[in-house]
Amino acid sequence: MKNVILIVVFALFSLNLEAQQQKTGIENDVKVGTMLTINKPSTQEYMHIQFPRRNIIIKRGGIVNMNNISGKEVVVSKIGENRKGVVVVTLKRADGRKFFNSFPIVKANLNDALAAGELVL
Repeated sequence: MKNVILIVVFALFSLNLEAQQQKTGIENDVKVGTMLTINKPSTQEYMHIQFPRRNIIIKRGGIVNMNNISGKEVVVSKIGENRKGVVVVTLKRADGRKFFNSFPIVKANLNDALAAGELVL
């Protein structure tokens, strides 16, 4: 009886482990070097693309204009996961310029940004 219960518990744990390792199709499509486009956010600010705060942009000598960001093409330069297991990508502008004339890269939550429409393949 103990052996049967032990086998059932082991089988459930192995199925759970297998389910956690599978990735969605979007994560498999996006690789380093993939071109993405930044769209206008559905709200007033970008929720899933981590742009610096306005005061930090001004302190670094940048120009705060969120209207210039929408429609820009970006390149995925790095893909990683944070501690919670969320896929985070590092984005660079495709034209080689800096964001707000002072930040060369920004980070974004890949799945949420694609689902919200902030990033488009």
